[in-house]
Amino acid sequence: MTDFLTAAFYKFVDLPDFAALRDPLLAFCEAQQVKGIILLANEGINSTIAGPEAGVRSVLAYLRRDPRLADLQHKEAWSTKSPFYRMKVRLKREIVTLGVPDVSPTQMAGTYVKPQDWNALIADPEVVLIDTRNDYEVGIGTFAGAINPDIKSFAQLPGWIGAAPELQTVSGKKPKVAMFCTGGIRCEKSTAYLRAQGFDEVYHLEGGILKYLETIPEAQSLWQGQCFVFDERVSVGHGLVPGQHGLCRACRQPLDDADLASPLFEAGVSCPKCHATTRETQKNSARERQRQWERAKARGEQDPIGQRLAPPKTTPKAQ
Repeated sequence: MTDFLTAAFYKFVDLPDFAALRDPLLAFCEAQQVKGIILLANEGINSTIAGPEAGVRSVLAYLRRDPRLADLQHKEAWSTKSPFYRMKVRLKREIVTLGVPDVSPTQMAGTYVKPQDWNALIADPEVVLIDTRNDYEVGIGTFAGAINPDIKSFAQLPGWIGAAPELQTVSGKKPKVAMFCTGGIRCEKSTAYLRAQGFDEVYHLEGGILKYLETIPEAQSLWQGQCFVFDERVSVGHGLVPGQHGLCRACRQPLDDADLASPLFEAGVSCPKCHATTRETQKNSARERQRQWERAKARGEQDPIGQRLAPPKTTPKAQ
């Protein structure tokens, strides 16, 4: 039974009044029993929300009543439980943080390539294929032949671009570049950055990996592995079917079976990827929060993860 609809969407658009949009939007989402996160900035909106179908569609309709968001597109997935535990609407400087001023996806983004045409593009040996996501995302899945910049955050990508040998000018010509990310938002900004740096032939996957996995049959797919998503599903595969990865509540990174079996894994406290980065006093605090959370869950308290007892997120949420 699939009771919960998840909708992911973003749009680069001028929203000079974005701060004034926050409170009414939050109140409307809560009234519709919709949970998730919405980021608002002067440059636009970025969000994943989930809840009863009627509630999610009401929120989408509410947003589209604003003429600037009338053509807002979204991607859908279904689940048997809500992938979120509370509703947040946050005000940001950027809806996806690149940290480079005056990069305008609305004016400079690369050429969109539909999922149906993506395989042919990346099969071109002259195309440099770049995964713009963080290293832990790339670690559980990517396109065959893609370059991994091995970055910890999207803001590190410009530095990698400047030094990458694959992107250097040869015989007076810059290479043809194709970029991809989870839902498309990072690619709009990264391709705009490339074009500002003088790259002429720049392409990105329209709708991102999620649209590709939703659209392209597995038998025809060039995707390998799973796609990390920033909610309780952790990862998805072809057809957007939830994957088998767990999630470390301390560092928010995906965990495979070997990670979960490791002696360094302790629910709510640490995993092999973050065990060495926290002091024992921090681990003890996390253990106490985990015990409180487990007691609250055992008492049947609604959405205990979403309450103050939740283990902290020590890794910034990527976009």
